[in-house]
Amino acid sequence: VQLQASGGGLVQAGGSLKLSCAASGRTVSTMAWFRQAPGKEREFVAAIRRSDGATSYANSVKGRFTISRDNAKNSVYLQMNSLKLEDTAVYYCAASQAALISSWRSVSSQYEFWGQGTLVTVSS
Repeated sequence: VQLQASGGGLVQAGGSLKLSCAASGRTVSTMAWFRQAPGKEREFVAAIRRSDGATSYANSVKGRFTISRDNAKNSVYLQMNSLKLEDTAVYYCAASQAALISSWRSVSSQYEFWGQGTLVTVSS
């Protein structure tokens, strides 16, 4: 499976940005976004299950970010609103062949496939 992420860029605080990730090669069952800020460890952002659209979010993005999917395109999206300086990071798309339950969706080791990352920079 190959994951191609896009949509990163420079945005002012309070603004919006939408990330996209397309999976090719085979159908995946759970897709997610993780991010890694400079000097910090990679952290979970959001995940969605292909079969029923069940979602999970990190507390830091709840109410501001929305993850969605397009099964026909084997793609996942991350709509990011009300962006804050602390959202600045490289965002990585990840995919699992398993339909992960909620307690596993935030665990990076559950995802076999990773994209190359797209940089999101939020400025003041």
